[in-house]
Amino acid sequence: MDAEITISELTPDLTPAVVRLCELALDLPEDATEAASIVDVLWPRAGADRPVVALGAHRGTHLVGVLLCSVSPTDPGVGHVDLVAVLPDQRRRGVGRALLARAEAVLAERGVTEVLLAGNPPYYAWPGIDVRYTPAVCAALALGYRQDRTAWNMTADLSYDESPALRPTEAAERRLAERGITVRRAEPADLPALTAFARATFGGAWDGEVAGSVGRAGAGCHLAEKDGELLGFAAYGSSRPSWFGPMGTAPAAEGSGIGGVLLRRCLRDQRAQGLDRAQIGWVGPVPFYSGSAGARIERVFFLYRRTLAVA
Repeated sequence: MDAEITISELTPDLTPAVVRLCELALDLPEDATEAASIVDVLWPRAGADRPVVALGAHRGTHLVGVLLCSVSPTDPGVGHVDLVAVLPDQRRRGVGRALLARAEAVLAERGVTEVLLAGNPPYYAWPGIDVRYTPAVCAALALGYRQDRTAWNMTADLSYDESPALRPTEAAERRLAERGITVRRAEPADLPALTAFARATFGGAWDGEVAGSVGRAGAGCHLAEKDGELLGFAAYGSSRPSWFGPMGTAPAAEGSGIGGVLLRRCLRDQRAQGLDRAQIGWVGPVPFYSGSAGARIERVFFLYRRTLAVA
């Protein structure tokens, strides 16, 4: 007979155990391989910026499932479930349901009235639930969550020298230089200007993602400028080493070729780190990435939400 499931809040010293569980519980190899980065961005890094709660499910003394949830930094009435991972031999035995019920209660105690099964930028590991995690999709629906959005990633192939994602940029950079536009790697000293540019031009949480890309191991950012004025940037590795983004070009500079140059400079960095493909996360302009890097739509995510019952 199964031991009873107990749910408790986890403390940071248990991070290695959470990583080990995720390495076993995340079915897709690209996720399991980056389990340590995923846990890091969703727990200690996010926790420095907003309320984060880590919950563990135990059968006896064995950790069989984990959940990480957080409160939106812009709307305290909105909570996010950032990660649910249950060991394969413990699925369909009430573990995920128990974790989610406790998460909803914990978030409600913090004033949350609506829970999203969706990424909470700038610290997120997925836009939502990858459709290939079919048990998670079924559980969301069974628990009363409704799908309200779909998101997707595109994959850039970095596995061979002639890949469109690795096309040289030197000629394009020379043409930009003739127009007084410099393209270079961003340094920590550029962060104030970069985050201000991202916030003022694009809004959202891109400033936070850029801040998480510059000066971190396994991450980086490239920028374009003219006469000291920023015209665009492209970043990678903010949330996960294999993920590219965000990137943006000033409206006045659109069509100049800056975006394709910045994109491929980042992709070359990622290949130099040993990656054979990069995920362009939470994609907007599909034609741009297809044309500039030969990227293809690959990962598709369903995003869910549920309004909590008022006690």
